[in-house]
Amino acid sequence: MMNRVVLVGRLTKDPDLRYTPNGVAVANFTVACNRPFSNQQGNREADFINCVVWRRAAENLANYMKKGSMIGVDGRIQTRSFDNQEGRRVFVTEVVAESVQFLETRGSSQGDRGSSGFRADQNPPQDNNNRREEDPFADNGEPIDLSDDDLPF
Repeated sequence: MMNRVVLVGRLTKDPDLRYTPNGVAVANFTVACNRPFSNQQGNREADFINCVVWRRAAENLANYMKKGSMIGVDGRIQTRSFDNQEGRRVFVTEVVAESVQFLETRGSSQGDRGSSGFRADQNPPQDNNNRREEDPFADNGEPIDLSDDDLPF
């Protein structure tokens, strides 16, 4: 059996970051995904898909993305139910994101630079300007002489 979802779209509002009583981060967000066809009036319609992401990826999404940001989501569909304040059973279907990718640079949406995606076990992006000074191969431009014996595959 398979339960896999891949979405590409834009955030309809800023992610809603919260913490469980145990201190685990969780962010709820909605992705607007354009349908691949136009309606009878020639307009493109969109689906608005509710998603949730946990832990470090939730914090990264809330800290680096905002309404209108284009993202990619890889996850699975999950259904759950709960009793609301009026005592009625409410059913929810949402995508539980295992990975969220940032598909545009921050400069194009937030006035800064850089882009990345995050999984729950990753840290936020680092400034690469300091690394360039430490990298002996940066901007060298000369070919590297390697034999087949040097390659690991």
